Order: sequence, then C-alpha cells, then structure tokens
Amino acid sequence: MMKKEKSNQSWVKLLAILCSLSILAACSGGTSGGPAGAASQTDAGTSTDGKVVLNYWTWWGSETRRPIIEKLVDDFNKSQDKIFVKHSYYPYSDIFTKELAAVSAGNPPDIMMNDINTVQQRASKKQATDLSKYVERDKVKDRFFPELWKTVLYQNKPYGLPFNTDTRMMFYNKDDFKAAGLDPEKFPDTWDELEKTAAKLDKKSGDKYTHIGYSPQFNSDWNLLQLNFDGGRNFFDDNGNPVVNAPAKAEAMQYILNNAKRLGQSNIDAFKADFGSKQANPFIAGKVSIWTDVTNFYTQIRDYGQNMNFGVAPLPETKEGAGHYSVGGGFVIEIPYGSKHPDEAWEFLKYMTDVQAQTYWAEKNFDNVANKEASNNPELQKNAVYKASVDNLAVTKITPNPLSAPDYINLINPQRDAIMLGQKSVQEGLNQAQADVEKLISNNK
Repeated sequence: MMKKEKSNQSWVKLLAILCSLSILAACSGGTSGGPAGAASQTDAGTSTDGKVVLNYWTWWGSETRRPIIEKLVDDFNKSQDKIFVKHSYYPYSDIFTKELAAVSAGNPPDIMMNDINTVQQRASKKQATDLSKYVERDKVKDRFFPELWKTVLYQNKPYGLPFNTDTRMMFYNKDDFKAAGLDPEKFPDTWDELEKTAAKLDKKSGDKYTHIGYSPQFNSDWNLLQLNFDGGRNFFDDNGNPVVNAPAKAEAMQYILNNAKRLGQSNIDAFKADFGSKQANPFIAGKVSIWTDVTNFYTQIRDYGQNMNFGVAPLPETKEGAGHYSVGGGFVIEIPYGSKHPDEAWEFLKYMTDVQAQTYWAEKNFDNVANKEASNNPELQKNAVYKASVDNLAVTKITPNPLSAPDYINLINPQRDAIMLGQKSVQEGLNQAQADVEKLISNNK
C-alpha cells in the first residue's frame, strides 16, 4: 500500500513539472511563424523534423500588418519542406539596437527587414551580408525598380533586396474645387499656380481662417520641397558634395515663407494644433482642400472619408518641364552578417520579393512594392490611386544617407527651424547648414 502511494505521489510530481513547462512555453510570447502544429521547431538551426529553422525579425506588430507578414511566412513554410521561418516581432523603437547587438555578439537573426536609406552604413560596418553570388546566380536584379535597386548597393555590391517604398502626392477635394469655380479635373501644374488656386479655396471669418486651401507646412515641409525645386536633387550632388545652400533650395524655403505670410503663421499653427489622424485629419474633416501625403493615405480616406470626392495628382513643378519630383522611403530585406544559414535565408528573400508575395503585400497594405511586375498587376492598377502612385515612382527619388555624413539631417533641421521662426534669413540659415555639413564630412574623413 505504501509503495502504491509513493508511486502515485511521484506521478503527481512529474505531471506538475510537465504542466509547469507547458505553461512557461505558452507564455514565452514575441514569436510566431506557423500553426500550433509547428511545435517541433527549435529556436535556431535544425528542427526535429529535419528542417532548417530561420529567425526572421520585423517590427510589424499592428493588427493590420502582423497577420499579413505572418501569412506570407506561413505560405513560404508550406511551399517547401526544407526550411521553416519563424517570425519574431520587436518594437520599432529597439529592434535595430537589438539587431546590432546580436550581430556584434555573433548570433544575429537570419533575416531582417531594415531601413532603405541606411543600407550603405550597415554594409560598410559588416552588419549585412554581401548577396552578390546569389543575385548573379538567380538573376533577380531586373525584378526591381532601378531607383530602388541603387539603394541596396555598396561598392557596387548588393547587401539586401528592396521590399517596399512610397511616394508623396497631392490629394485634393474635388467638391471644394467646384465650389470655388475651379476645374475639379485639373490640378495646378506649377507651384505658383497652386498658390493662386489655394487662395481661392481659403475661407475666413474676420481675421481667422475657417478653411485653408493649402499650406506646405501641412504634413510636408522644406525637406520635400527643396528636392522638387532642385530638379530631384537632394542635399548632395552626384559626387557626394553638400549643396544645402543651392539657389533652388533657397527658393523652396522662400515659397514656404511667402505662403505663411499670406495665411499668417498663427493661423497655420492653429490648424496644426488640431491635427490628428483618421477622422480628425483636417483634409478628411473638410478643413483643408489640398493635402500632401504618401499614397496609402488613400486607405484613411476610404475608411473615414464618407465617400469623399477627391483626386490625386503629382507634386507641382517650378515651371513647365522642370519635373514633378517627389521623395520616397521604404524598407529592404537583408541577411545580417554572421547568419548561420545564408543559403536558406536567401530562398526566403527571393520568395518575399517575387511577384506573388509582393502582390499580396500591395493588395493588403496598399503599399508600393519594389517588384515591378507586382506593381503593375492589372487588378491593383484598376484602383486609380494605386495606378497614379506607380506612375509617380518614375519621378520619385530615394535619398540614402551618405557614408560621409550619416547624421547630416540633424545639422540641417535646426537651421531650417531658425529660418521658419524668423531668427535667421534664408541665406544665413542655409549657409550655416552648409558649413555645418561640410565640417561633419571633414571630421568623418
């Protein structure tokens, strides 16, 4: 009898231990990448069923994007029987620091989504893997838009694959145009025309504006206009020399100041103080007629605009033929340096940037994707805004941070702010920004 009781007690203890382990496993959140049946997968290396397990890090944890990225991971896992990708979510605020620490420690994730403008920095510091042999073998270069392909190159070698991008365009309220006696199907072609059009759209009650046609300070600023005014050139020329105080950039700044003088900076600030998102967006709320944004702003209009009658157009140009240049950003997918399974990771990179996955991402997120064929998918192109966004990529410039001055924008923005506050003249502020960036480059050399 005693032996049986001892045996029962031992079994109860063992069962309690097993239950505790199960609870601990269930509580260890932060990762995903497959159905519950994939429990045989280990954290890295080879799983119990012989598959190579890859760790894939992103910051896409929202209710909208996380299911999409995990559906793509799950589809890849089901598409073959040699590799299992496990998606791990980390907050945007610390994922890059965490990745850098993991690379330094020699234990990086196998795959990482990363910023499109800083590929050269990571490549030069051996934080990303040279993909030349894979790209040459599998001939994937031509699937991407040329402007995006340039962003992944360091010393003419690719260190990632472009994944997605965006472009800034002008959204405008067609009903407001009609009410002001303007042609709702013709958006202003030049910046001067835009200013005249905007003045006709303004509404005032005494000295206070109740409705503003357009201000370049609404969801836009000089950093965007300066590139447009300067023929698509950002703050550096083709040789890497800073051109912060170029005449065209001063003209862009003066345009913003002239608009602020016409409207009154206090009126602009009062409108900006009320800015929110979704329903509270001033364009969607009917308080502003013309709004600059990335093209997936369309989804907010669709969801919260109550059948708003709107149009979308390229940014104006300074004069006919000068170019409707815009700015884009985006992300690339990389294999961090030191990945234990680069060959298998490459297969996932190919999958994520091929037509099927890119089309799915575009359909669900309304993002511009890097794959040209996916971007021109007939079903996507049926949406007028999406078609316009793809067309606009032809005049959209990506502005990678130069190796000689990766933090240059932190020197330019304070001078921009000083000009806007009236503390410095346009030329004085831009000359100081030019000198500060030149000094940064000199110090880095």
